[in-house]
Amino acid sequence: MITPELGAAAATPHAPLIGAAALMRCAFYRADLRPIGERLLARAQAHPDDANAWLDASFVLQLLGQREAGLDVQRHALATRSLYTLPAPARTPTLNLLVLMGPGDFMANTPIEFLLQTSDIAANVQYLTLDLPLPEQVPDHDVLFVSIAQSDANVALLRDAAQMLDGWPRPVINRPERIAHLSRDGAHAQLDGAAGVLMPRTVRVARDTAAQLADGALDVQAPLPGAAFPLIVRPLDSHAGTDLQKVENAAALRAYLAAQPAGEFYLAPFVDYSGPDGQFRKYRIVLIDGQPFICHLAISSHWMVHYLNAGMDDSAAKRAEEAAGMADFDAGFARRHAGALADIDARIGLPYLGIDCAETQDGRLLIFEVDNAMVVHAMDDPGKYPYKGPAMDKVFRAFEGMLHRAAHAAPK
Repeated sequence: MITPELGAAAATPHAPLIGAAALMRCAFYRADLRPIGERLLARAQAHPDDANAWLDASFVLQLLGQREAGLDVQRHALATRSLYTLPAPARTPTLNLLVLMGPGDFMANTPIEFLLQTSDIAANVQYLTLDLPLPEQVPDHDVLFVSIAQSDANVALLRDAAQMLDGWPRPVINRPERIAHLSRDGAHAQLDGAAGVLMPRTVRVARDTAAQLADGALDVQAPLPGAAFPLIVRPLDSHAGTDLQKVENAAALRAYLAAQPAGEFYLAPFVDYSGPDGQFRKYRIVLIDGQPFICHLAISSHWMVHYLNAGMDDSAAKRAEEAAGMADFDAGFARRHAGALADIDARIGLPYLGIDCAETQDGRLLIFEVDNAMVVHAMDDPGKYPYKGPAMDKVFRAFEGMLHRAAHAAPK
């Protein structure tokens, strides 16, 4: 819902940042963001040095589906100012956090605003680009959190951030040199052989190689030893199922390539993880200092499961199963896969990590993706999802606790 306060903030020159989380919540509940966007752009044009207006306008444009326009406005915002203060906590702050982010859309960084919305932590966001290194002077802080996600676009940025943070005088959570290993093929290399884990081998191939597979000039086992059709194919750096497809044979791959202009792709064998009832179940969990927490359980008749298209809103039975799965998570899923999750934590080495996963028919933990930038939120309707709030509150409290522990463990 767009409140009068939100509308007034959008129009007030040099007002505090509204922030991505508040605007995304409006979009989630299908509020019309166009008037807010118009007010923000008018404000920014009238006050060109009002960086908060430019940055909030970039969020609105992206939420309206105008990604490229939003990123153009974001570039203007970052050229105007690279440091931003997130919306203030409701209570007196007990910790000061500095967050490093890079430019890009909502998948480019850990959406940390959602994790902090109910906390007593004050946060500043310092944006980095290849042309904007970390300033010599940054706000005083107790802990630094690296939000920059792995992508081809961020390879150099993560490398530079790692150099900048070498010997940093405050605790650093989610070191950039470890984030750099979270590409789909890099994550497979990290987790290959992990106890109780199945992460199908993922390879990065050029378009020419994919075309040879599609034409039968190259056998699947050349890039993927031991594999066969069906395969999962997706363009490089795609997320949230964008242009992801299961191809049953070479002809299907040929048709896919005809519709996709990308120059590089990820290929992986398809694993049938359907349950006895034919349904597919995908879990989103986070590891916080090695402890697992459930964020959602999506249930679908289609192998490509995303929470928003799984029909959870329309099925009381699915929601009842998710509620039971959340209530039983510690004694059930987390205990069944305790060894696997501990091994993942040790191999990846990030205090905060998101995992999209399922259970195979033989009881292993099937990993789709490990990432530091998965959306974790508590926006679902509490009337329809009354069990979600308490489960997500555990996540948020654990995240807050992780930051406080890091601060208290720092040398004085």
